[in-house]
Amino acid sequence: MQFDFFKYQGTGNDFVLINNHKLSFPKDNHSLIKHLCDRRFGIGADGLMLLEAAEGMDFKMVYYNADGNESTMCGNGGRCISAFAKYLGIAENKGKFIAVDGEHDFIIEDDIVKLKMIDVNASGILQDSNDYVLFTGSPHYVSFRTEIEQLNIIDEAHKIRYNDIYSKEGINVNFTEVNAGKILMRTYERGVEDETLSCGTGTVAVALSFAEKNNLEKGTVEIQTPGGKLAVSFSKHGSIFTDVWLEGPAKLVFTGTIEV
Repeated sequence: MQFDFFKYQGTGNDFVLINNHKLSFPKDNHSLIKHLCDRRFGIGADGLMLLEAAEGMDFKMVYYNADGNESTMCGNGGRCISAFAKYLGIAENKGKFIAVDGEHDFIIEDDIVKLKMIDVNASGILQDSNDYVLFTGSPHYVSFRTEIEQLNIIDEAHKIRYNDIYSKEGINVNFTEVNAGKILMRTYERGVEDETLSCGTGTVAVALSFAEKNNLEKGTVEIQTPGGKLAVSFSKHGSIFTDVWLEGPAKLVFTGTIEV
């Protein structure tokens, strides 16, 4: 079998994208998806996405983690697949797609893609000192720390990712630091089981945790990931964070054909 593929990245979070309008990709072949994401024996990526047709929408997004398993929402992936849809001529600068967590609006301005995320109930945010747990399309653990650049993220993340509470379903672990007015973050992603240069739903989780921690009702929070800067805007009505938008670059890296 041969497949045409497109490699995209959003602040260093990279993905293999395939146009699956004809439903020709063997989407239940998880070992194949894992192989395509392998950085030594495949194309190499944090995840793989299929772009499919969806009634009443510009397209449908189907997302797989690098381990080959279909997963929950990926924010940077959603921004990249929106840019991909425009590249293919399937969508315009504004549109809507369906993903596993529901509908998402998107706006494209040059290589910047803004993606509307799901509402988040602040009453569902669990807090323990400087730690928060929330669902932003994917489950996230947010821990406010100091000197996160020196943090052994694998060891520290494993204490959370593989503890008795989260080991079965898995959870993404974000370490964040507020330093000289800047918000820094690093993410360990389940399914990749390693640090990634950026995480879209994780950035939203950090931004909303920061807002909850500082009693912010509305605004835009800029966050520096190892792969670049992202921005999250939001409004809070009662206990609900609404009108949540994730904004940042999404770029085509290269295209190719692979035989498997």
